[in-house]
Formats: sequence, structure tokens, C-alpha cells
Amino acid sequence: MTPKDGKDPAGTRREKAGVPVPAAAAGGPCSHAIFRLARLHRMFAGQLLRRIGLHPGQELVMMHLWELGPQRQVDLVRLLDSDAATMTRTIQRLEQAGFVRRRPSPTDKRASLIEPTTASHALRHEVERVWTQLEDLVTAGLTADQRTDTLHTLERLEQNLVQAAADPADATGAER
Repeated sequence: MTPKDGKDPAGTRREKAGVPVPAAAAGGPCSHAIFRLARLHRMFAGQLLRRIGLHPGQELVMMHLWELGPQRQVDLVRLLDSDAATMTRTIQRLEQAGFVRRRPSPTDKRASLIEPTTASHALRHEVERVWTQLEDLVTAGLTADQRTDTLHTLERLEQNLVQAAADPADATGAER
């Protein structure tokens, strides 16, 4: 048997990082690896963020608010490629924690702006520290060149998916 069929030469299923690779995933070894990596990354991010009172994704909202200033919720949804319901829950939790507040938009009476509070600015250093710690965990043992190469590869993979999303017919192999 070949490694491509999901089994090693002895005919047993391979494991990657202790996770069995199902034979059905043999056609997508990179995709399965990305899935496993994303799952572990989110788990570690969650552990680190909980220590500072945040859940995964909340820090991204805060990063954009710190960087861009007050934003409409709909703009945060677009910016983070989220859905409205998830963003509503995220904003409500951040508001309850005292990290954001809503204020009426001066240009659109129907909208409100989400803005970081003064209290959230103390959190910024902690978020930056968590992201540095997460980066160190992820890239442990890699040289500076390997880190750069990895980043370029990940950016290329992202670019491939962005292009596929722009033309779904090409991505699915559907006829036009």
C-alpha cells in the first residue's frame, strides 16, 4: 500500500500528532493538516485568552477597534468575515466586560458605533503578549528563515482560497 491511501506500508492507519488520519482524508493531506492545526491553534488561543478574560475572536474585534477606532457593527462583521449573530454576541460580551461601549453614530441615526473603552486599552498589552506567546508556541524550533517561509506558504494558501471564493464555479469544478 502507498502512503497516499491513508495507511502505512503495513496497512495500518497513519497518525499525525496523535490524531488518526481517516482514509477518506487521503485525497486532502494538506487540508486535513490545516484542520488539525487550526483546531489546536484555537484551543491554545482559548486557553491563553481565558487568562485575560477573553474568548477566541474577541481579541480580533478589539485589535481592529484599537487600530481603526469606533466602527459600526456591520463593518466589524465584514472586516472579520463573521456573521451578524456571532458579532452581536461578541459585542454584548465585550460590552458586559467593560471593554467596549456603544454610542450613536453622528452620521447615521439608525446605527451605533462600537468603540473601545479606556479600560480596554490596559487589555491591549495583554492581548499582544498572548499573541506573542501563541506565536512562540506555534513556531517553536523553527529558524527565522523557516518562519518566513511558513508565513509565505500560509499566505499563498490563503490567497488560493480567496481566489476560489471569488469564483466558486472554478473552485468546485462546476460547468459554466
